[in-house]
Amino acid sequence: MQQLALFDLDNTLVDLDEAFRLWVEEFAQDHELGHDGVNWLAALDRSGYPHREVFFAKVREHFGLLDPVEELWGQYRRRMPYLVHCRPEVLSGPSRLWVSGWRVAIVTNGTADNQLGKIRQTGLAEAVDAMALSGIEGVRKPAARSFEIAAERCRMALSDGGWAIGDNLTADIALTADIAGGRSAGLRTIWIDRGAWPDQDHEADHTVTDVLEAIEILRNSHP
Repeated sequence: MQQLALFDLDNTLVDLDEAFRLWVEEFAQDHELGHDGVNWLAALDRSGYPHREVFFAKVREHFGLLDPVEELWGQYRRRMPYLVHCRPEVLSGPSRLWVSGWRVAIVTNGTADNQLGKIRQTGLAEAVDAMALSGIEGVRKPAARSFEIAAERCRMALSDGGWAIGDNLTADIALTADIAGGRSAGLRTIWIDRGAWPDQDHEADHTVTDVLEAIEILRNSHP
């Protein structure tokens, strides 16, 4: 019997935090912002401005940059796919699941160019059965429809059961609600705890610190 695994992208299959740190260093160097600029950008990201249009509006104002916000944001989206990295052992994870009878898809929020660029550049496009990107589908997690689209493209249904795997717990501002969304869609869930929500109560079926642990849980699970 086939099983369904729906993976988040950022900070699940790829390390967005590390890619963002690399981008900050490049951006600060290109605009001669110095060490203080690097620290300011990192602090802004941690202050709850994950939506990049808002983020770049604040960056433009603070540093007095001449480029319009849309151009700054566009430059970021064009560059980020070349900075993200998918570890080889993660990239081979879907093939290990296929052997065990799984269908694998990516369900992610974000602009189409940025997210699709990451998926293609890392090789994940060839590693999974399907994908559902909010920038293409017009629906965002935690909506169940996001998961339904991915399941349908795997020629399965959420009623068949399955798993949602991701690093975000609950719907709050722009968080993607991998766990809360997956549960509301009737899926079992694995939370990848990267330390962003210390002491946070949650109802994930499993908690791990690395996606490789999640893949092993799936391989050893039964319908």
